[in-house]
Amino acid sequence: MALSRSARLAALTVAAASFCLIAASPAPEPGADGIGDTYFPQLGNGGFDARHYDLDVAYNPDTDRLDGRTTLTARATQNLSSFDLDLQQLTVTRVEVDGRRADFTRTGDEIVVTPRGSIRKGHTFRAAVTYGGVPEALSGPIVFGSDYGWMKTTDGVFVACEPNAASTWFPSSDHPSDKATYDIRIKAPKGLTGVSNGRLVDTYDTKGGQTVHHWRESKPMATYLATASIGKFDVKSGRTPAGTPIYVAIDPVLANSNGVDVYAVTAEATDYWSRVFGPYPFEETGAVVDDMPQAGFSLETQSKPSYSAVRNESTIVHELAHQWFGDSVSVEQWQHIWLNEGFATYAQWLWAEHKGTQSAHDAFLAGYNSRPATSSFWQTKVGDPQRDTMFASAVYQRGAMTLQVLRERIGDKAFFKLLPAWTKLHRYGNARTSDFIALAERISGQRLDGLFDTWLYTTGKPSL
Repeated sequence: MALSRSARLAALTVAAASFCLIAASPAPEPGADGIGDTYFPQLGNGGFDARHYDLDVAYNPDTDRLDGRTTLTARATQNLSSFDLDLQQLTVTRVEVDGRRADFTRTGDEIVVTPRGSIRKGHTFRAAVTYGGVPEALSGPIVFGSDYGWMKTTDGVFVACEPNAASTWFPSSDHPSDKATYDIRIKAPKGLTGVSNGRLVDTYDTKGGQTVHHWRESKPMATYLATASIGKFDVKSGRTPAGTPIYVAIDPVLANSNGVDVYAVTAEATDYWSRVFGPYPFEETGAVVDDMPQAGFSLETQSKPSYSAVRNESTIVHELAHQWFGDSVSVEQWQHIWLNEGFATYAQWLWAEHKGTQSAHDAFLAGYNSRPATSSFWQTKVGDPQRDTMFASAVYQRGAMTLQVLRERIGDKAFFKLLPAWTKLHRYGNARTSDFIALAERISGQRLDGLFDTWLYTTGKPSL
């Protein structure tokens, strides 16, 4: 059928407009090799937004070898000619993008992936990386001078990755500002249990004499909160009195150690914090308690805090408070770490107050009075403590002091309205100190910039 002259002109006009749109579209460019965090400039990656990780990891405790395949589903935020993934130490053997083999190179801890064709902005793509090797724990001054990350135990591994060690065992955009959901399948010799985040959706044995545990975290999670701890565990599961599913795995070597009932305290604290901080943000609560005393720390791995030994009740309530402050509401950049640690430490004071052993006011005074003005404790700027001292005691204790000073300034009614409002406003997202100050001012109706400047950003011991 022939077109009329007017129809031909209309078609040409549409074609010309389409050509202009194509011509105006930015040319594909490489994604950035980091998000620009001042503490870890190359953590995370630019050019895409991670949406989901599908992890298949197989671990042999006899050789300490890890073999994995990670499939990342992501959405391009620009026209991409290539993009980076963070991966430390391990050897990559194959990369595919949307089912087609892609070229890749390595620059330090960055894997640069170049797909066969460019990826247009807004396109959801899948990058599958096959890799393997012997992961090594990281060390240095950041985490209390301790090793952290993928740490070998007598019967498996203890995996606790804050702040930058997730990329020691899977390729990722390794920064808390780029959250995603997860499916994690852990393959290990029969008799060992692989414990991870979220809920256990399947367990099955392979013909090769191994067992696979498949976990699913359906809520957004920062990479450093992912875990794949493997070993011999005594497992107890059920529900808290308020109905939240609970899963606690304890190394039998540590059974009844210190007289702490980890299951009971976890259940009680989960329910109590749900009343104080707002609804529990994840599908399951719990704990992983492993015989790893050389780690010297515990971590708020999402939905199941990881304890390197049986600690104490106060440590358990601290790590569970992190499920709201740090896990659900995560820092936008690492300089805001007091929003995690100061809040979780203050939760310990609230727990003591709840139990009637010490008021938060008295806990504040005890910490304040025990440190003279000459103490180096008062020289840390809590609101920006610097990379190597981001876990300094002041970030925890002076951070908690800041919250008690705030509580006494604005009153209990406004303060206990503020906490659940904060966790609701930024649920499953990221936030900065300035966001918290703004919300505190809005709820209290007071100007609070001076208070926060004194307690978070000014060195020296504040006067009361």
